[in-house]
Amino acid sequence: MDRKAQKHPHRIQRAIRLVMVLPGIFCLLAITSLGAHLSAQAVPSKESSPHDLNNLSMEQLGNIEVISVSKEPEQVWHTPAAVFVISKEDIRRSGATSIPEALRLAPGVEVGRIDANHWSVSIRGFGGQFSRNLLVLIDGRSVYSLLYSGVYWDAQNVMLEDVDRIEVIRGPGGTIWGANAVNGVINVITRSAKDTQGILSALGSGNVDQGEGAARYGGRAKNNFNYRLYSMGLIRGAEFHSDGGNFDHWRLGQIGFRADWQRGDQDSFTVQGDAYREESEESLPIASFSPFAELIEEGKAYVSGGNLILRWQHKADEHSDIRVQAYFDRTNRRDFEYGETRDTFDFDFVQHAEILRGHEITWGLGARVSPSAFIQTSAGVNFLPNKQTDSIYSGFLQYRLPLVPDRLWLTAGTKLEHNNFSGFEYQPSVRLLWSPTQHQSLWTAITRAVRTPSRVDEDAQIFIVEQTSPQPPIVAEIVGDPKLKAERLIAYEGGYRAQLKESVYLDVAAFYNSYNDLQGYGPIAASVSDDPPPLHILAVLPYANVIKGDTSGMEISPNWNITEWWQLRTSYSYLHMDLRDKPGFNNVPNLYSSYVGSSPSHLVSFQSIFSLPKHIALNQTYRYVSQIPTFSVHPYSTADAGLDWEMGRGLNLSVIGQNLLRPTHAEFGGDPGPLVEIKRSVFARLTWTR
Repeated sequence: MDRKAQKHPHRIQRAIRLVMVLPGIFCLLAITSLGAHLSAQAVPSKESSPHDLNNLSMEQLGNIEVISVSKEPEQVWHTPAAVFVISKEDIRRSGATSIPEALRLAPGVEVGRIDANHWSVSIRGFGGQFSRNLLVLIDGRSVYSLLYSGVYWDAQNVMLEDVDRIEVIRGPGGTIWGANAVNGVINVITRSAKDTQGILSALGSGNVDQGEGAARYGGRAKNNFNYRLYSMGLIRGAEFHSDGGNFDHWRLGQIGFRADWQRGDQDSFTVQGDAYREESEESLPIASFSPFAELIEEGKAYVSGGNLILRWQHKADEHSDIRVQAYFDRTNRRDFEYGETRDTFDFDFVQHAEILRGHEITWGLGARVSPSAFIQTSAGVNFLPNKQTDSIYSGFLQYRLPLVPDRLWLTAGTKLEHNNFSGFEYQPSVRLLWSPTQHQSLWTAITRAVRTPSRVDEDAQIFIVEQTSPQPPIVAEIVGDPKLKAERLIAYEGGYRAQLKESVYLDVAAFYNSYNDLQGYGPIAASVSDDPPPLHILAVLPYANVIKGDTSGMEISPNWNITEWWQLRTSYSYLHMDLRDKPGFNNVPNLYSSYVGSSPSHLVSFQSIFSLPKHIALNQTYRYVSQIPTFSVHPYSTADAGLDWEMGRGLNLSVIGQNLLRPTHAEFGGDPGPLVEIKRSVFARLTWTR
């Protein structure tokens, strides 16, 4: 598939042939000056965290609390789901400069770089630029696009020094989070302003990440009020293009703030917000009707926006609390193919209570209203109507029942939801967890989840032009279906986690997923048309629910503290996909072969972490990814190495080498022309805290 097919996920290879930047790096001086001015209220920097995973014992690793499975803190030992936590220390040592790069640290997460500013991120199959079956949250704010069914990864940027952890759930989370949490949930959680006091500034540069900088000032006022301000920016150069093209430069600037107020022992309040602007270059096939042609054009894409989150939490006692969150999110995206402006207003209420000893109930209500305006900038893509307001209204209930005190728990619940695309949806789950010992647990789950249609599925008009001179040209028109149903999943999962020895921790998960009503193409209607002239063949391909099938696989991730100064983390993931046409749709050009071949069958990772004298840490990572047939990506192996040195006086130096085994390699497809290959790179970052 070319990039245009990636933007319109259901176009198969062009064929169905039948038929700017804010100069954020240099904002560092301004914020540092602000820090000097306000230093009377500053306190010493507190960059250390009690939950740095690299310093935890195997027992403590299982005791880490996560919130993304049930919207309530619970220990990993007592979580009946395949969950993994990426810590801030993991991110720092990895040398990641973006969220997708950090996600490579999680087992079972398929990350492929398309070019310098586009990624494919998926879990348990269905890889693609927009991660259509994956729900991504930043501090509980959904970044799933209702225009193109997925996530614009280039626009999801967080100052990584302020990330507390990234919680990754492999498997459906629709009972808690609602539609589109089909194959997984990723929740990026930033640190409290209380934990980011003082001044931080960071500068980095390399041969691909050419310039990267961040600055933050954190302070505190009376009455337990803490705050921070930050600025960040980056300039990234193009990856390797065998045809000499270098269209994927990327520049970004972002600013933001967070304020936390603790009122007594019961109430806490948070206000946070971000504003950003980015400029990137891309290459796309654009349909032209004068003359009839599919042109490859290069140009710039502009993205800007901002968000504001308000959060209140009230703790009645140790086992009962109420949380209310509301946010506003605005995005503006425009390139030479299309543009969109979207405002999103979201409200979420959750209450958790222990009604009997060990009996816990969690329930909540939610509403989201999202008016948008589509801007047509090319003849080949349009959405009708151009303006539309999307909405989701939901409620959920979950009950946790202790069948055997402190040993066996049953958790059952459901999400009830109404959206303007597919109407009423329900997403129940039943989960069972058994802990035969304090450091051992087995779990199993059955869950129903749905991916609801979006505007591209119901309202799109997408044209592909095939010149067949001297014969009449062929124009394929892909059209949305307003009556499209939601894609459905029934997931069967099970897992085992245990501290096998004092120094060895094992986590294993297996799954069988049954999908129905996956989207493909319905029956083709062909005709001869002269609108627009000249005479041409018009083939209309409507979206339809025409594919079903199964996927199965497993993920295994052992951790071994070999000595006090040497850790080894490994993971292996296996995926098998078997999709087919539903009865009655045989011999219609569909996408199941592209779906099946869009994710690797095997992922292998080895990470060695040395804690050396003089506060020096050495990280080494090896990754193997099997072939991705849809994009003709061959199996590849690569290795990263990083040196992290705490030099004293608040200075930290990191030097990272990425993709060291060969000069270039391809990871994923999506751009027109030959595959863009990812370069070998070296990057150095200097961080100062006070």
